[in-house]
Amino acid sequence: MANNIRMKAEHVDFYYGSNQTLKDITLDIYDHAVTAIIGPSGCGKSTFIRLLNRMNELVPNSKLEGVISIDGESIVAEHMDPVDLRRKVGMVFQKPNPFPKSIFENIAYGLKVNGQKDKGLIEQRVILSLKKAALWDEVKDRLHDSALRLSGGQQQRLCIARCLAIEPEVILFDEPCASLDPISTSKVEALILELKKDYTIVIVTHNMQQAARVSDFTGFFYMGELIEFDKTEVIFTRPKDKRTEDYITGRFG
Repeated sequence: MANNIRMKAEHVDFYYGSNQTLKDITLDIYDHAVTAIIGPSGCGKSTFIRLLNRMNELVPNSKLEGVISIDGESIVAEHMDPVDLRRKVGMVFQKPNPFPKSIFENIAYGLKVNGQKDKGLIEQRVILSLKKAALWDEVKDRLHDSALRLSGGQQQRLCIARCLAIEPEVILFDEPCASLDPISTSKVEALILELKKDYTIVIVTHNMQQAARVSDFTGFFYMGELIEFDKTEVIFTRPKDKRTEDYITGRFG
């Protein structure tokens, strides 16, 4: 088990206007490990992971207090460009959101936007990303078909490939299987386990079995607070807090 801390949240409070949605969150995110964030709807899970790549800055009147750092540096340091940060800390959303372009162009898009003009390199990166996302064998003969013709599960893996193409170091998954069938879900879960060899992964999930299957560490959020954080096996078998136990055993949530 790698124990290098890749990202860190320290005493994080977050507000939308006067409404405080996160309270005093302190949490370590380990390199080459999967960290799951679980908790009932509205407990602040998605808000928290959107702080990790500064996406919540796009929301008017939002305010962050406390420190979030990557490799020991604050993500809001003066020299930290949010665009560079989002390249380093990629995100895959709850609903697959392919662009209305070909499969190839979906993945090449981020490279081109970032100024890459070498067609050979773009093609290499597209192929590698599709392979890493376990989608290559299914689409290699139709790279120039519309991505919108793919199934939901394939579209989600396409979005993962699109994220991988710009070579992030950390990948945030915000309920990536929420709209997928069980077979597609198992493919995405297998993919997450494979990806952690090369990336640091944070996944928000409302599916506790999924958290138990894919993660190394789990944080339980409740009403904007981090109630408990530990190795996943500890959270699921020997939680220290009654609220964690009640949530995991289905007494609420």
